[in-house]
Amino acid sequence: MALADLKVKSIKPQTKTKKYFDGGGLFLEVTPAGSKLWRLKYRFDGAEKLISLGKYPEISLKDARNRKEDAKRLVANGINPMDQRREEKAASIESNQNHFEKVAQEWLTKQNKVWADNHSTRISQRLHRDVFPYIGKMPVDAITPPDLLKVLHRIEGREAFETAHRTRGNFGQIFRYAIATGRLASDPSRDLRGALTQVKGDHLPAVTEPKEVAELLRSIEGYRGSPIVTTALKLAPLVFVRPGELRQAEWAHINMESGEWRFTVSKTKTDHIVPLSRQTLEILNEIRPLTGGGRFVFHSARTNDRPMSDNAVLAALRSLGIPSDKMCGHGFRAMARTLLDEVLGFPPHLIEHQLAHAVRDALGRAYNRTQHLPERKKMMQAWADYLEKLKNGK
Repeated sequence: MALADLKVKSIKPQTKTKKYFDGGGLFLEVTPAGSKLWRLKYRFDGAEKLISLGKYPEISLKDARNRKEDAKRLVANGINPMDQRREEKAASIESNQNHFEKVAQEWLTKQNKVWADNHSTRISQRLHRDVFPYIGKMPVDAITPPDLLKVLHRIEGREAFETAHRTRGNFGQIFRYAIATGRLASDPSRDLRGALTQVKGDHLPAVTEPKEVAELLRSIEGYRGSPIVTTALKLAPLVFVRPGELRQAEWAHINMESGEWRFTVSKTKTDHIVPLSRQTLEILNEIRPLTGGGRFVFHSARTNDRPMSDNAVLAALRSLGIPSDKMCGHGFRAMARTLLDEVLGFPPHLIEHQLAHAVRDALGRAYNRTQHLPERKKMMQAWADYLEKLKNGK
């Protein structure tokens, strides 16, 4: 007698496994633990076979009957449903091997053998943060140029235009690896040429590659100019404020005990806090006996009543042999913004807050100076530790 929906729903488990037949080889197997499993008996090449059709209630009575009919059609066409299922499972596993994230991870593993650790880490973080959440589970041969462009536009949305261009370059490298391993016929990223916002050619020069940053920091460490300029040069990458804000820093605004520098941003006329790392405090303590009795941390070479020249740091960089098209005083901000994002992986909104850019909340209100301060303190210490490791060749 055929089963009914109400009957299937009301069946209670017994002390032994029991079978309830629906007809045509389909039956419901109910275990003592309460599981209700659809089974199908059929004959193929003269032998009786048994296949599972799923679990109730995920698979309803109607679904089970439809699966029974599908299996019978396969048998009628000389195909064993069990063999068909094995082939589908194998195809599914193969498809998983072709997912973009899987291919990208394989490519990264290959490159890790020849890349420097920090370079590998930077690219891996970029992919995990900006790419995998959106196309990581897509088969590599199903990804289209519009799919890639959506990913890149998200990156551009936070004004990380150089990161977007670098990500596009990574796409090309990964797809070429997929082509070489027989998973793809052509590279969809080739059609993105000209689709991204061009990085301005007249942007302020800045060193943003870790290897070059390490060389820059070691050059700064070897500077032998006046103690005041030397200190300003050492602090510039650590605090990454605007050059004018650095040279006009006042001792009255710096709290050595709480490790904070509070001042009014010259560009936006808003209050701002720079958390001072351990390394920054050590440098300030070195200069304090020299300038601590006056107003300015970095006073002029001619008088204590004025800050040092706005060209002092720039001139120091040039004396170290660093050309004007390589680095400028403002470039320390671009350096921090790029590496805090791409290498250390800090959220862009924290970086923007610390850069004292115009960040607004969901209601359109400008941030106050204490917003995200605990997280910013951790970020600034992590930044100082990172720079110290680079300088020391680690």
